[in-house]
Amino acid sequence: MRKNLMMLLMALWSCIPMMAAKNSPQPEINAEFPGGKCTLYRLTLTDKKGTPYSISKPEAYLSKKAIDRRKKQGLAIDSTDLPINPTYLKGIEKVGVQIKSKSKWNNTVVVRVTDDADVQKLLALPYVKSALKVWSSPESVEEQTRSLFNQELEPKAGTPEDDYGAAYLNIDMVNGRKLHEMGFKGNGITIAVFDGGFMNVDKLPMMKDIKILGSKDFNAFPVETIFAEEDHGTKVLSTIAMNQKGVFVGTAPEASFWLMRTEDNATESLVEEDYWAAAAEFADSIGVDIITSSLGYQDFDEHEMDHTYAELDGSHALISCSASMLSKKGIIHVNSAGNEGNDLWKKIGFPADAHDILAVGALKPNKKNANFSSVGPSQDGRVKPDIMSLGSPAAVVSGRGKINNDMGTSFAAPIIAGMVASLWQSAPNKTAHEVMDAIRRSGDTADVPNNVFGYGIPDFEKAYQLLH
Repeated sequence: MRKNLMMLLMALWSCIPMMAAKNSPQPEINAEFPGGKCTLYRLTLTDKKGTPYSISKPEAYLSKKAIDRRKKQGLAIDSTDLPINPTYLKGIEKVGVQIKSKSKWNNTVVVRVTDDADVQKLLALPYVKSALKVWSSPESVEEQTRSLFNQELEPKAGTPEDDYGAAYLNIDMVNGRKLHEMGFKGNGITIAVFDGGFMNVDKLPMMKDIKILGSKDFNAFPVETIFAEEDHGTKVLSTIAMNQKGVFVGTAPEASFWLMRTEDNATESLVEEDYWAAAAEFADSIGVDIITSSLGYQDFDEHEMDHTYAELDGSHALISCSASMLSKKGIIHVNSAGNEGNDLWKKIGFPADAHDILAVGALKPNKKNANFSSVGPSQDGRVKPDIMSLGSPAAVVSGRGKINNDMGTSFAAPIIAGMVASLWQSAPNKTAHEVMDAIRRSGDTADVPNNVFGYGIPDFEKAYQLLH
């Protein structure tokens, strides 16, 4: 997630109503980086030869739900599903490095190195193809502490009387009420939310009824709790999961959720793509149906790691390769298009360039595109973004338990993810590809897609009709 000036100003703007002392966040404190001086390298391995795992016995590494999802959609279990050869992992550890992350789909391993000489030892192993530096330890980090929060969710002043409360336009923009009226609110669908933190989700009274199945931190140096980190993930979750009638109702309030921390808030580096990939594989293995990710990457603290336009084809960046795998596993992935429309980059980020996902751009309430919303096409000429929804601003609930209007494709994407859950509940025998195709075809520019609006604003009542 780029930490650029525009997003900082957006965050400050969204917090203007939050001046009450009782809601002020606790101060951040600079502290020595807890992992010590070190470097992380991504090792790409040559093969999976000699693995004790078998394609014919997937129950050893996939949940029943993950296996059933593949069977239901006619998807084969293949070599990418096989875990990395454990003999290779043991050999890597014998060099004296720590394994911090791994990806079976990409056949890669992230290791913590304190002596650069160890890199040459790793490259000497017959099954290590290459080593790429993906992160360097910072001198210090800011320690995040929990913010105080409201005990009750107060209606937002000036909001029309409506069952959806302040979130009414989130769902109305994409014509989603009909699905809810028919009883489709995401029940039975599991959504994984990838983000950098979920401040107070575990303590906010207004979120106590959200069906959270679990949480996991994929960072090489995990925090004590993801619920004391930034509240970007809290806001994202709120657009989908809130169920406070007349105050704030999300787009899939009956869905179940896994909350996963993949973003490193202290630095911006390639290794965050490795964390994302590991989270995607974990989500697949436990049977998640939908992944929503309001994260995107292109430039980093160490600029030799920066991506280029030439890589924006869904097949170069590790994060995009992983995202492009998801539909092959029967998962629908929804990702923010990016907020670079006003910057030099302008284009979508990674993994919004991935194949067979829904990359979502941001609209204003008048259905005009937000100036900051990233545009396409992908480098290989595909229409991007895929679709659009409200994001300039969208209604969210913050980690302080207050309704705000916040800006970004970060919120346009989860609004769609919730509607995808509600739609898929209505057509459980349809494949991920069929559901995504219906959503694109329901868009208001589907006949003439372009690289600002993509296939346009989806109409979820129309998408329902297309699937039935």
